[in-house]
Amino acid sequence: MRTSISRAFTELAQRDPDAPAVDDVPRGEVEARANALARRFRDAGVRTDDIVTITGANTVDTVVATVAAWKAGATPQPLSPRLPGADLRAVLGLVRPALVVADDPVDGHPWMPLTSAGTTPSPADAEPLAEDLAAASWKAPTSSGSTGTPKVVVAAASAHVDPDGRVAAFVPRHARQLVAGPLHHAAPFVYAMRGLMTGHSLVLMPRFDAGTWLDFVARARVTWGMVVPTMMSRIAALGPSRLDATDTTALDSVLHIGAVCPPHVKREWIRWLGPERVVEVYSGTESNGLTTIRGDEWLRHEGSVGRPTGGTVVRILRADGSEAPVGEVGRIEMTRPGPATYRYLGVDAPPADAWHSLGDSGWLDDDGYLYIADRQDDLIVSGGVNVWPAAVESALERHPAVRSSLVVGQPDPDLGQRVHAVVDVGDADVTAAEFDAWAATALDPETRPRSWTIVHEPLRDDTGKARRSAWR
Repeated sequence: MRTSISRAFTELAQRDPDAPAVDDVPRGEVEARANALARRFRDAGVRTDDIVTITGANTVDTVVATVAAWKAGATPQPLSPRLPGADLRAVLGLVRPALVVADDPVDGHPWMPLTSAGTTPSPADAEPLAEDLAAASWKAPTSSGSTGTPKVVVAAASAHVDPDGRVAAFVPRHARQLVAGPLHHAAPFVYAMRGLMTGHSLVLMPRFDAGTWLDFVARARVTWGMVVPTMMSRIAALGPSRLDATDTTALDSVLHIGAVCPPHVKREWIRWLGPERVVEVYSGTESNGLTTIRGDEWLRHEGSVGRPTGGTVVRILRADGSEAPVGEVGRIEMTRPGPATYRYLGVDAPPADAWHSLGDSGWLDDDGYLYIADRQDDLIVSGGVNVWPAAVESALERHPAVRSSLVVGQPDPDLGQRVHAVVDVGDADVTAAEFDAWAATALDPETRPRSWTIVHEPLRDDTGKARRSAWR
């Protein structure tokens, strides 16, 4: 039965106050601290349907502040504490939050320190608020900002949930969930918070590290978690001996989302965990449709991100707007029945029957499985040949010295655009000439990089995002 998110947390805490909620902090304690903080939010002027911006790392305090926002009737807006100043000012100027909960004040906006979430409440303040409050929108995260200034995506769904329901059909009903991505990012926020309000116990990683992820899985007896391909690549790079020595007997399954996983990395995960425990979802912050695929399906349709689910319909469009046939690359669009699932703040919600795109190009096979070529904006046309960066990056990351790569188009007087590769080699000592020689045997002449930038630091953040425009 659906109830307010506020009451859902209260019900779960009353059923079992000693059950671990976040990093083994009991549900009863999280409930008490969130109730007290919600009172402080209301005293500070927060009202129903206001937005409360929360800029915090992966900590218990961040989770408590988010729960308190729901209990105060507000819509939480998770925001990166490392957002560049110009982007931060642009987002907050658009949102005009009733309150910013952060480590430090933000000029021109009401502020409360995040440490307020860690205060031990009095018995009276620990009690649930008398009024059952629920905002018209349960979340307002920002887009990744990888293609420009982040947009604020306001969910159409209200702050209600069935505490006895599932997060999604592909997520276990009961789980000890490892949160490896930052909570200010849309996907980790959704899976962690929806899990918490339906009975999951959360284990927070302060920051992703491949070896530490394996340690958490074994030591904390993790049963489920979400990762992105960047994380998968770093974990796989530790080698079969390290992977196979990790106790994964408690692990029910792993979900990966956020980008296309390089085939050689996915094959290693399937070898390691078994195909039934590796699940993939293709979706976006806007929740405008999704596809799913399990490892055993993927082995039969290698490279696919799955078939539509949850009523989703997928189509592929040519540049002229006509629908492309099976096997032809075009713009991927999705729709699913029901009212719009989101709106961008400051923009009217799209109509219920609208088609949506995440900006990707791809194709469908005869069985209805979807494949991603790359983001449309990232396509490189070099000497009249279409070069999809993702395919080149996947090949480059087979080089033993390459931890990750980005491929971009740069102006060229002869080719129009030349393929340029940025490669992160960590501590390795590799020259551009050596990469040239290797690429000559590993890639077709039309797609191999003509120039290189060699770096020694990660190119993507923990969510797998990178700002290609900066490298262009």
